[in-house]
Amino acid sequence: MHILLTGGTGLIGRQLCRHWLEQGHRLTVWSRKPETVAKICGASVRGIARLEDLGEEPLDTIVNLAGAPIVDRPWTHRRKALLWSSRIKLTESLLTWLETRTQRPAVLISGSAIGWYGDGGERELTEDSPPVIDDFASQLCIAWEETALRAENLGLRVVLVRTGLVLSAEGGFLSRLLLPFKLCLGGPLGNGRQWMPWIHINDQIALIDFLLHREQATGPYNACAPKPVRNREFAQTLGSVLHRPALMPMPTLALKVGLGEMSLLLLGGQKAMPVRLLEAGFTFQFTDLRAALDDLSSRL
Repeated sequence: MHILLTGGTGLIGRQLCRHWLEQGHRLTVWSRKPETVAKICGASVRGIARLEDLGEEPLDTIVNLAGAPIVDRPWTHRRKALLWSSRIKLTESLLTWLETRTQRPAVLISGSAIGWYGDGGERELTEDSPPVIDDFASQLCIAWEETALRAENLGLRVVLVRTGLVLSAEGGFLSRLLLPFKLCLGGPLGNGRQWMPWIHINDQIALIDFLLHREQATGPYNACAPKPVRNREFAQTLGSVLHRPALMPMPTLALKVGLGEMSLLLLGGQKAMPVRLLEAGFTFQFTDLRAALDDLSSRL
């Protein structure tokens, strides 16, 4: 199978490349720095700077994960424009290119996030739950999904992966927490009651592969473990795994002053459930937070 990835050098993309290389698939990564792709993703992975470089080579699948990191910097007007362009405009470019091809892939798996729902409060969120459009992150995910779904008009099966907080020893959300916790400065954010939909990186990779090969799979899927936890429990569990206290809460006011609008990501939450994945027969390797963090602890 020939798979084209965008965002292939990111946390999830790198792991997908390793997984699919082991299965013998042919991989191409569309990247701003194609010369670095082989080193990051695997020696046999091809990097391209332009989609046109593929010519009319047969293509079976597109996995669209590209997007500038959403929590790396405060959401200035310029940053918001970059976050929007790196997701929506890039996906639009992908669709425009697909329209020119005589041979098109069968599947588009497109990234999204649990943030699609907005701050869900205490509601249990399934894929059928409506969003609460009250923040930029939700609006961004909604527009990203709507753009990707236009590929259905070109004959592609479209799968939308609403990813939660990915737990990995190689970067991402967890790596940002390590320093304060190791310095004994870790603790809950705000009141600590907000729900955190988490997922182990192994399950994230497995479910994307599962959805790729399941021909009936279409539409949105919540990519998160079936047992979300509150922020306070997450902090306490991480502290326990690292043998550090988790007693230094970050006050709500400090987060709002320091991060502005972006603080909504940290102070809000989603009690999201992977209903459609479970109904489809997907089996999670990690459903308990402590077990997931223990598995990663030796590499943190």
